[in-house]
Amino acid sequence: MSRVIVITGPSGVGKGTLIRLLRERLPDLGLSVSATTRDPRPGEVDGVDYHFLSEADFDRLVRDGAFVEHAEYAGRRYGTLRAELERRAGAGEPVVLEIEVQGARQIRATLPEAFQVFIAPPSGDALRERLVGRGTDEPGVIERRLGVAEQELAAQGEFPHVVVNDRLHEAAEELTALVQEALAGPGRLGA
Repeated sequence: MSRVIVITGPSGVGKGTLIRLLRERLPDLGLSVSATTRDPRPGEVDGVDYHFLSEADFDRLVRDGAFVEHAEYAGRRYGTLRAELERRAGAGEPVVLEIEVQGARQIRATLPEAFQVFIAPPSGDALRERLVGRGTDEPGVIERRLGVAEQELAAQGEFPHVVVNDRLHEAAEELTALVQEALAGPGRLGA
């Protein structure tokens, strides 16, 4: 599997929004739909936003080797289904993965040719404001996410590219330029 673009960073940093803007600019990019054991948020659709799974189903898929990466994050489990990537790779479609740092590390080990970008907040305070402002999590969940985020931010040096999401459209332009370069470069991303 090649032509995989990994977008990672802490919860609430704006990965999903940046990926949406990236895909508007580069419409040939596919989006891998992750699996999760968390409950859907209002407006989320199974199979479109995530594959929402029970703990038992997630465990079965782990045992079956169905994930290319999987991790626990803030008390919930997330993973990328191997079949999801194989389907897109078989169609020759470059694919974007929105995953947490644990998963990005696993992808680096299993797909070293994947292009990895870390999305960072301008500050810890800005990240807290974003998590609180989106209004989707209880205070205890926000605190767990912030605790994990602190560890994840310390890992950003592991990633070859870091985009600071301070001004959304500038960050989207920077991300788009990085991905375009990666897709166009000789020998990059399986091209």
